Amino acid sequence: MTKNSDVGKIGWFDLTVDDAERVRDFYQQVVGWKSEGVDMGGYQDYCMLPEEGGPVAGVCHARGTNEGLPPQWLMYITVANLEASLASCRALGGEVVRGARGLGGQGRFAIVRDPAGAVCALFEKA
Repeated sequence: MTKNSDVGKIGWFDLTVDDAERVRDFYQQVVGWKSEGVDMGGYQDYCMLPEEGGPVAGVCHARGTNEGLPPQWLMYITVANLEASLASCRALGGEVVRGARGLGGQGRFAIVRDPAGAVCALFEKA
């Protein structure tokens, strides 16, 4: 395990919805984000970008790896060791909603629910 200065920081936000194009267009008009398509193998999700700078969030279809996720903004929190964090989650009364999976060579993530019922993703960089 290497030292990672991003541990504990929020690294990303995704919004998973049935009609990603409509919601993409909503955020383009309401907050001024631009979008770039992300090929998901037969359909596109969207990477949302401010007028200047890099991507800040994703708007995703509720299918594929995102099927069954609630239509809410999901934050990704960077952790040093995903397996250790998932074990702590379970031991402290949380629930692993979706187990660990790869994220396009960038690392691995899992979705958890805390004891109060709030959902977030834990992300370990590659």
